[in-house]
Amino acid sequence: MLTRSPPIDRLALPALLLGATAIGLAPIFVRLSELGPTATAFHRMFLSLPVLGFWFWLNRRSQRKRAPALNRSTWKWIVAAGLFFAADLAVWHWSIKITSVANATLLANLAPVFVALTGWGMFGERYRSAFLIGLAVAFSGALVLMGDSLSFSRERVTGDILGVLTAIFYAGYIISVARLRAGVGTATVMFASAVVTSLALLPVALLSGENLWPATAHGWTVLAALAVISHVGGQGLITYALAHLSAAFGSVGLLWQPVAAAILAWVILSEPLGSWQAMGGVIVLLGIYLARNASQRQYIIQEKIT
Repeated sequence: MLTRSPPIDRLALPALLLGATAIGLAPIFVRLSELGPTATAFHRMFLSLPVLGFWFWLNRRSQRKRAPALNRSTWKWIVAAGLFFAADLAVWHWSIKITSVANATLLANLAPVFVALTGWGMFGERYRSAFLIGLAVAFSGALVLMGDSLSFSRERVTGDILGVLTAIFYAGYIISVARLRAGVGTATVMFASAVVTSLALLPVALLSGENLWPATAHGWTVLAALAVISHVGGQGLITYALAHLSAAFGSVGLLWQPVAAAILAWVILSEPLGSWQAMGGVIVLLGIYLARNASQRQYIIQEKIT
């Protein structure tokens, strides 16, 4: 029996891809930051809290008495989402120090595989072969996109392992958010999980020994842009989309992120963008298209069964 997918929403996929594009700016902001990677990750979350808190307040005010109280199970998923995201950021930034950026990015994009495996092993989800083909095609596109920059060696194996751990933690974050979005609003998920992530990253940033205070206004501007554009905007759109897309397909759609990062780096940082990278981007889009079609057919078939 096929797994029931969330209701189809025409805005969900554009929101997911736009969110992935906003996240694609994150590596550029990290590179431009005056602080170290761990301190930058902390400020990404901490500086997002005023915006997310205001959004949360507006949302609760508009709902008034209609807003249900969060139960213990919901809080468990919120804490899980926050901790998974904190681990994702900390481990990914650490992996970049030990291995190449290309290796760390590609291995972090194994998240869809772990999302699918978790859905199958823990929640009894079953996937159409067409969806799995789409996942494989999309990941192959990411491999083609970054193929020229990849290099594996014994010296970098620790960093590569951390890259895989990043994928596992991000998969946990996606699954947690998808479970929350079944009954909790985007503003609540974003604000509450950001509080947890900030609290988890603070001691990590302090122990890293990195400076936590930018020296110039430009440094603060970069951090604010990272917080507002990549986290509030990017993750907010993704969180919205996950109420209408399955976690498995949502993670596949996020493979657009390295494509967007390559395009934005070409536009903003004048980094080269060759024909192989362009081909990889097209292959990623093809894989997303195949996976999306499979997900829609699965939902329609399930509707007829029920």
